[in-house]
Amino acid sequence: MFVATLLCNPASPVLEPALPESLRNAWGGGEAVWLAPGIAAEFPLEQRPDNQWEVWADLQQTGVDLVIQANGGRRKKMLLADMDSTMIQQECIDELAEEAGVGARVKEITARAMNGELDFEGALIERVGLLQGLPETVIGKVLDERITLMPGGRQLLAVMKANGAYAALVSGGFTAFTSRVAAELGFDENRANTLLAEDGRLTGEAARPILGREAKIEALEQITARLGIGEADVLAVGDGANDLGMLKRAGAGVALHAKPSVAAECDIRINHGDLTALLYMQGYTQDDFKV
Repeated sequence: MFVATLLCNPASPVLEPALPESLRNAWGGGEAVWLAPGIAAEFPLEQRPDNQWEVWADLQQTGVDLVIQANGGRRKKMLLADMDSTMIQQECIDELAEEAGVGARVKEITARAMNGELDFEGALIERVGLLQGLPETVIGKVLDERITLMPGGRQLLAVMKANGAYAALVSGGFTAFTSRVAAELGFDENRANTLLAEDGRLTGEAARPILGREAKIEALEQITARLGIGEADVLAVGDGANDLGMLKRAGAGVALHAKPSVAAECDIRINHGDLTALLYMQGYTQDDFKV
């Protein structure tokens, strides 16, 4: 059995009752259940439709995301999340670069690296080098003034943890940011790169080894082994090329507002919904958010 989930941006509900009804009729699906009025609905299917991606593309034009997945085991026991442009709305290194006066150059490198055009480690080393001499106190300033959480993140962590899930934040960014974000949202652990500083200023270096794509896969392997769960029990979410390894290994790998080249390689693509979409696709309802 499969389940089809239709969802949209909770800030602008556009999901009309006629849509899930027409789709379930066309695909021979079961009765539609509303997870959140105007925001998310689902219905069961005997098999995956042949025209899934054609319908998905049509729905994208209307602001609706479509997820089709096996029904069994879709409530996951672990969340493995990227940070930049996933749990927060910014790229932390880009915001530091703005303070250093090299924002445009660093943003260009970041965009190319996240799209898979550049080697992640080399791109990170180059960008960190451009931050040399920046006062270490700027990190706190950026956290306070420039970093905002992705909508739905608090609900995602609260509901999954209330239902026994473990949450790990694994980022190619920096520990100075992941530690704050992890504490604020309730992650059980966080892993990231460490910016090096001397005499109160950034040296332009990051501690080795650089945490990139392979390190995220290692985190998936290590944490699942420690918890005694399988990779099928993991919900992973990210947006960049360095996330693809963990997205493909996890039981459910979600490309969230991802770069096109990344989304094209993932079966679950959320372009309109916020992080609560990851709850709806697990079958949680809006009422479950009251934890």
